[in-house]
Amino acid sequence: MNTYKKRFDANKVEVHQLGTYPYVVRMGSNNGQKGFINEDPKFLNEGNTISFGQDTATMFYQEKPYFTGDKIKILKPKEKRFGKKNAQFFIAAMMKSFSSFSWGSSSYSVDVIKNQKVTLPVLSNEKIDFDFIESLLAEIESKRISQLETYLLNNGLNEYQLTDKEKKALENFDKCNWNIFNLENLFGKSTRGRRLKSADRVSGALPFITAGETDQGISAFIGNDVKVFSANTTTIDMFGSAKYRNFKYGGDDHIAVVHTNKLPKYASVFVTSAIHKSSYNGQFNYGRNFYAKDADALDISLPVKDGKPDYEIMETIISAIHKLVIKDVVLYVEKKKKELNKLTENANAVKC
Repeated sequence: MNTYKKRFDANKVEVHQLGTYPYVVRMGSNNGQKGFINEDPKFLNEGNTISFGQDTATMFYQEKPYFTGDKIKILKPKEKRFGKKNAQFFIAAMMKSFSSFSWGSSSYSVDVIKNQKVTLPVLSNEKIDFDFIESLLAEIESKRISQLETYLLNNGLNEYQLTDKEKKALENFDKCNWNIFNLENLFGKSTRGRRLKSADRVSGALPFITAGETDQGISAFIGNDVKVFSANTTTIDMFGSAKYRNFKYGGDDHIAVVHTNKLPKYASVFVTSAIHKSSYNGQFNYGRNFYAKDADALDISLPVKDGKPDYEIMETIISAIHKLVIKDVVLYVEKKKKELNKLTENANAVKC
């Protein structure tokens, strides 16, 4: 195990969204990558290693060279067969081994990490059974890809070709005319949710929305008799964060509901993004919460036609963006299916 070549304090470096070399920190998402930084390449850690958050036990396989932040240790494999095809199995075994540790524990010292034991499948000669690990991971991945493909087909999400109308809308986006509109004038008064303490919540099927970004603000699924808000509406939480809801839900008193349900779905999504841009700029916080009255006073910028909101162009733009995003997913599924089919063919050829 290597410790690191040089750590870079997140408060002392400029982190970019795009770049050549990833910057890995103790975050638990995005493979631990906060972004990219431009530092001396001599301080890069090797690829084909595992980054380990010393006081968080967050661990990720890093295929390419990368820089690290504070308290990231580098686990460098001794086994030559260790790599992208089997790394996730080792990480799963490590996570199970560290599952009893708590966040911030001082027990994540280098010595403890070195002495931690993991359970792995082995051959009769006690060597790691890489063939079994890789075949198991391939089987699991194949099932997940099949499930994803089925989901896309069942929900009509496999179509990603842009229509001429959608292409034109994207090409002419910069030429759109825009105007400012008051939210209450567009959709009437917003509605505030009602408080429902955690202890009073009864388990059920209705999503209950509270403030926060985790799970899109869905804190629980309840069976309580509460006001149910319509699908195709927008919620704004106490911090001003707006989210589109394509399902019926309940909401607590830190949630304001904007009644966009009469709009076409994609137009409502566009409006939600316009609301978020206007309301989520740091002006609302624990000291000053966003409430329904703030939604009523909110002004948003929308494309217009003949002086009125052009909901048709909004719908077309979001439809096009939706297809562009789905395209990556569909192509990913197709690519993975080809890779997995090739692995299966090779495995069958070896058996023969």
